[in-house]
Amino acid sequence: MERSAYASSFSFQGSVTEMELHDQFCPSHSPKYDCLLFDLDDTLYPLSSGIAKGCLKNIQDYMVEKLRIDESKLDALCNLLYKNYGTTMAGLRGIGYDFDYDQYHSFVHGRLPYENLKPDPVLRSLLLSLPFRKIIFTNADKIHAAKVLSRLGLDDCFEGIICFETLNTVRGSVASGNKNDVDFVESPSTANSGSSEIFDIIGHFSGTNPGLGLPKTPVVCKPSVEAIEQALRIADINPHRTIFFDDSVRNIQAGKRVGLHTVLVGTSQRCKGADYALESIHNLREALPELWEADLKSEVGYSGKVPVETSVTA
Repeated sequence: MERSAYASSFSFQGSVTEMELHDQFCPSHSPKYDCLLFDLDDTLYPLSSGIAKGCLKNIQDYMVEKLRIDESKLDALCNLLYKNYGTTMAGLRGIGYDFDYDQYHSFVHGRLPYENLKPDPVLRSLLLSLPFRKIIFTNADKIHAAKVLSRLGLDDCFEGIICFETLNTVRGSVASGNKNDVDFVESPSTANSGSSEIFDIIGHFSGTNPGLGLPKTPVVCKPSVEAIEQALRIADINPHRTIFFDDSVRNIQAGKRVGLHTVLVGTSQRCKGADYALESIHNLREALPELWEADLKSEVGYSGKVPVETSVTA
């Protein structure tokens, strides 16, 4: 039922078989790529903005104020949760903490220094000149994503956003009204942990809890292959014809495992799994000039702002 709603939102010209035949017999008219998938934070703007630093502080404040976690354990706990679960939030849910997702995001993102983000006309021009589908893929919630894009002046540069709410639904699907826009799904306010007992992950890795495996988290997020594959299905993306931009080495490596072409952003040093490495997203044209050589319309833009969710009956 959920997939049928997505299918109605995404439509390609012709059937899959027709597309494959076109690629096989008309290669000169079929560019190598047809989609660009962008991470958001620390990818479309530099780490020096202070957003990541502010986010970490707010996460730790939330852990102390709302979850009553001992402040002396914060650094070790955050490190282990992030390393083993992808995000601190996913890890907190995995080890047994139960909290409202929307309230968590409001607390963590509500006090960020968004004023440090300025309009980026250079990046905007680059994005609008790229003749491909362009989609945001972030672990953050939709409110944060929309706010960042607005501050950067990039609202209308992307077809849509795949975010926390997209990957973590417990209710029916919702979608924007535009048939070419990426679907959004409702946010699960909370998900019961099933137990009030908190798993001692610090003790687990210090060897005091031998024989115990890590509990699973209900949160779906990068860098899990499941999250990436789910995002590709939702947006109807062929990984072999898509370039994935991210500042995280492990996200890049996970993307490579599912068949994406990969670009590590934030360093000029390629890592295992990265096809390219960019010191800044502004270096895009110099590093991948072939993106502008495709025999396609020279500019692809999207009308209005990034789509906002509207209900769909399915």
